[in-house]
Amino acid sequence: MKTVLVVDDAAFMRMALKTMLEKNGFKVIAEARNGLEGINKYMEHRPDLVTMDITMPEMNGIEALKQIMTFDKNANVIVASALGQEAYIKEAIVSGAKYFIVKPFKEEHVVLILNKIFDAQDGSAQKEVI
Repeated sequence: MKTVLVVDDAAFMRMALKTMLEKNGFKVIAEARNGLEGINKYMEHRPDLVTMDITMPEMNGIEALKQIMTFDKNANVIVASALGQEAYIKEAIVSGAKYFIVKPFKEEHVVLILNKIFDAQDGSAQKEVI
C-alpha cells in the first residue's frame, strides 16, 4: 500500500483528502498543518507521495516543496491549491512538483494522478496541471 503525507492548513481539507485517498487504497501515514511541519513529517516518515497546499502559515507549500526536493530529489509531490494562477503553477512545477491540482478537485482526477505517478515505469511521471 502506497503511503501519503497530507500537508494543508485547513483541517477539513486534510480530512477530505485522507478519506478520499484511503477509500482508493492509499494509506495516509501523517498530516501536517504548514510547510515546516510538512518537511519534518516527510523526513520522519518518508512517504511515497505528498499532497501539498500552497498558502499556509509559517512556511508556504512552494518553500516546503523546494526543501523536500533538496532533501530527496525523487520525492513525489502534488501541489493542490485554490490559487490557480499561472505563476504558482509554473513555480510549483519548476520546483519539482509532479502535478498541480486546482481546488476544488474531483476525486477521480486525484486518483488518476496518483496512479500515473506510481505506474510510471521510469520513476519520472509527466508533469501537468489538472
